[in-house]
Amino acid sequence: MNDFSSDAANVASTRPRARLGLALLLYFHVFACCLSLVYVAEFYVGLQIAFFDTARLYAAALNAALFSLVSVVFTFSRFSFGYFLGFYLYTLILGYLWLVEFSKFPYDHTIAAVSAFVSALAFLVPALFVTAPIRQRFVLSTRSLENLLSAILIFAATVIVAGALYNFKMVGLAEMYAFRGELEFPAWLRYAIGVTSNALLPFAFACFVARGNRWRAAAVLLLMLLFYPIMLTKLALFAPFWLLFLALLSRFFAARVSVVLSLFFPILSGVILALLVRPGALRIEQIVPYFGAINFRMIAFPSVALDFYSDFFSTHRLTYFCQILFLKPFVDCPYTEYLSVVMARTYQLGNLNASLFATEGIASVGPMLAPLPAFACGLVIALANRLSSGLPSKFIMLSGGILPQVFLNVPLATTLLTGGAAILFLLWYITPRSMFQEEDSDVARTA
Repeated sequence: MNDFSSDAANVASTRPRARLGLALLLYFHVFACCLSLVYVAEFYVGLQIAFFDTARLYAAALNAALFSLVSVVFTFSRFSFGYFLGFYLYTLILGYLWLVEFSKFPYDHTIAAVSAFVSALAFLVPALFVTAPIRQRFVLSTRSLENLLSAILIFAATVIVAGALYNFKMVGLAEMYAFRGELEFPAWLRYAIGVTSNALLPFAFACFVARGNRWRAAAVLLLMLLFYPIMLTKLALFAPFWLLFLALLSRFFAARVSVVLSLFFPILSGVILALLVRPGALRIEQIVPYFGAINFRMIAFPSVALDFYSDFFSTHRLTYFCQILFLKPFVDCPYTEYLSVVMARTYQLGNLNASLFATEGIASVGPMLAPLPAFACGLVIALANRLSSGLPSKFIMLSGGILPQVFLNVPLATTLLTGGAAILFLLWYITPRSMFQEEDSDVARTA
């Protein structure tokens, strides 16, 4: 049977033995994350943003151990986009609950930790367990889908050309920060770049993989790579390789295991490199390109950002969602600049974007009420689950593969509107499920 068009593996993964294996993997993931954060604190001590103190080790370990109990929801829930995103945000909160015990900031750490714990639960419950399908009232025909995919490739090429007219610099990762501050794109182009790179091209890639069209799938990855000299971000550079990594995982593992391994393998690799520094087998300078990109920037920094937002809004006025563009005219906003700019000016770490827990939560209503917007955000992701219901797990994972990375560092409202998430959810809704059923029939006839 074609594993792309069938979710038999996902059904099988609900068996007790598979659940036990997944639970053990989740606990190994928790341990790897905590050990990774110890090395982040050691290697980046000069930045003064993450710390480790053996005197507070017991408290940090207790936080992580208690929160690890939440991972049981990932063993009993089925795969969905909410499962995919929920696991990434679970890892973010896990990191924060470890780091908060070593935080240098004077805000109330106990209240903040409890708020983060409850916010994670409030988000995960609807995001993982609300998956009932919504009736498709409009479905693309196979021919219309083919035309749409061709249009996406043409549109992406057009956006790349337009972006290159404003900026196109072939620079390394070390040099990109020197130029990124100079980037200026018109609003329409910023929206087009975000939607195309985060949603349209991954959707096209998943469709081409599903249809066995490898050359067009490769063309999509090449187009995605061309966004790097325009945007000068790590995500733009690594996005095509990330989709290939997800495709490889989903080929050999069940959907839920693939989700966990998609973070566990990269984190564990960084930890192994860090362990080799201790006996002198490697120097810190040799592992920084990997450890800095994955263990520090991708995994630890979203948790660190929550620490900074918690500190800032413990002494400054809350936004009450005025950072959301269409709400700003109706709310008295104490900030005239983007929150990322406000935070950059305060903490001197560059533009400090953060996840929904920091922006829709802490920044908007404070730690006491933060679980309420987290629950609302979970309902939004639950809607995405319902819109994608009936699609194969692998298709959802590949087409939505970039969005969890975006959600780690960007508010939900921004990701929906400018990051392309809302458009991807709509594409899931109108995608013909018959396309995958036909492939199953073809495989059955030739078996």
